[in-house]
Amino acid sequence: MAAVYQALQRRVSSLACRLHSTYVRKMRYLNQLKEDDSLCRQAQTSGTFYLFHNLSPFLQKVGKKYLVPQLSAAEMRQVLERLQEAEQWMEKSVLIGCSDEHRPRFALDLGALDKSVIESELQGSFTDLRKALFVVDGKDSPLLASAQSLLRWHDSHQYCSKTGQPTEKNPAGSKRVCHASGVTYYPQMSPVVITLVSDGSRCLLARQRSFPPGMFTALSGFCDMGENVEEAVRREVAEEVGLEVESLRYSASQHWPFPSSSLMIACHALVGAQRAEISMDTLELEEARWFGLEEIVEGLKREPSSSKQDNGRFLPWFPPKQAIAHQLIREWLQQQTA
Repeated sequence: MAAVYQALQRRVSSLACRLHSTYVRKMRYLNQLKEDDSLCRQAQTSGTFYLFHNLSPFLQKVGKKYLVPQLSAAEMRQVLERLQEAEQWMEKSVLIGCSDEHRPRFALDLGALDKSVIESELQGSFTDLRKALFVVDGKDSPLLASAQSLLRWHDSHQYCSKTGQPTEKNPAGSKRVCHASGVTYYPQMSPVVITLVSDGSRCLLARQRSFPPGMFTALSGFCDMGENVEEAVRREVAEEVGLEVESLRYSASQHWPFPSSSLMIACHALVGAQRAEISMDTLELEEARWFGLEEIVEGLKREPSSSKQDNGRFLPWFPPKQAIAHQLIREWLQQQTA
């Protein structure tokens, strides 16, 4: 009986080890770095660094591709030494992840230094994040977005809202502390609902005046305090286009760094075909209209550069595949053609 019990224990132990996947080990290591300041400082000496300048990421163009270089700690020191900058620059970095091999990744903003000198030194350029997200490899986009959001949060939370005294970040950048009041601040995201409205055979897309010419996308808006997702979707659709949602379903979510740091919660919403007349909020939107299946197919093929017509007007085009609005439109199309 004892032998059976021991064999069972070994099987349970073996199963537990297998359950501790690469992902689990990586997440636990990242949590250690956030909680253990000395371990994080040590990790800075062996990690890799993504560079920003006033929140614009550093890219290198190789042929037709844009790459996001990762500089080692040694390379970072060489660059900063040539720029005659002090060692404390490394301490301003924030932890943004790690590889499967547990090599930490940090982001560092060098906004106080001469941008042209850094670009010349490293043979690349600092690029506006909105452009960078759509030209780099898909696996790099989320990392750049989360890095910029965290750097932006630290830049805007340098003082305590209760005492007005300076706050201090921990080495990982996972929090800031006001030692005068004892208050600890943690990075936060604002929930935003983004909704593709359909009447069964058409989907509704809209544009704001600030959008690039010709671009249409799904409706979106910030959740009000105390609202759940369903309430926020129904309110936004009613406010912006004057339609009443009959049913909705969740699709997916995506972190989006604009305007500061948002959690985009994507949904599909159905309205009654007999009550689908749009009543647009002209203060919020420039245009909102229904799109049929053929228009969606053509719009997904169209590039922004090819949307301008000879008469100066623009044919509709939709957000690129990295945006969750693109996913919503693709899902609607697949449902219609199934």
